[in-house]
Amino acid sequence: MTKIIMNGCSGHMGRVISELVEADENAVIVAGVDLVTPKDATYPVYAAYADVKEEADVLIDFSTPKILTNLLTEAKKRKMPLVLCTTGYTKEQIAEIAEASKEIPIVRSANMSLGVNVLIRLVQEAAKTLAAEGFDIEIVEKHHRLKKDAPSGTALAIADAINEALPKAKEYVFDRSQRSEQRPKDEIGISAVRGGTIVGDHDVIFAGTDEVITISHTAYSKAIFGKGAVVAAKFLAGQKPGMYTMKDVIG
Repeated sequence: MTKIIMNGCSGHMGRVISELVEADENAVIVAGVDLVTPKDATYPVYAAYADVKEEADVLIDFSTPKILTNLLTEAKKRKMPLVLCTTGYTKEQIAEIAEASKEIPIVRSANMSLGVNVLIRLVQEAAKTLAAEGFDIEIVEKHHRLKKDAPSGTALAIADAINEALPKAKEYVFDRSQRSEQRPKDEIGISAVRGGTIVGDHDVIFAGTDEVITISHTAYSKAIFGKGAVVAAKFLAGQKPGMYTMKDVIG
């Protein structure tokens, strides 16, 4: 039984994860952390992680980058493994997380979906063969109208994974409107679509001569991110200090 502390328990994803764990025979949330206590909370909720009295195996964080330093400080004191699902970290904060991973095990991913992380593995394998044969690579991501950042962190993570698989990294191109030239071979085009209530679509297009291969992932609910976070929490409990990714989680 994996004992979990849910940081950000009153937020949308915190509530989603609470429901998922409630139905999971192999996990339990022993405490939550948030400034607001959910009305239907089945576990004690504290205003700060430092106030939590319950023993746990791992902490899942779906909150805000603003509390990162305090969260890492307290986690290191308790030797508490962390699943960091929050996005929007600065380069300095990412470095801070990497430093903390020398003392505690941490999973951090731009996207907690198991499906997206399998897609990343697939596109890496495809890129090794197709890029060498001259296929052009384009990434198209679609999200709801309320999403502020573009391109998505997942699209960038996919592009980074492709470059990791290639002998020579390709340049990212986000806008061709000011260019009047043929498409260079050494680039990855990344396009963003915003509209409606699209949860998240990612298409990776390998366009060659007379043939096109598209590898796609569609999210129909944010619950997929919660499921991935719970799987990551089970994986991380008992691991040695270090920085882990969803690639490690899915094996």
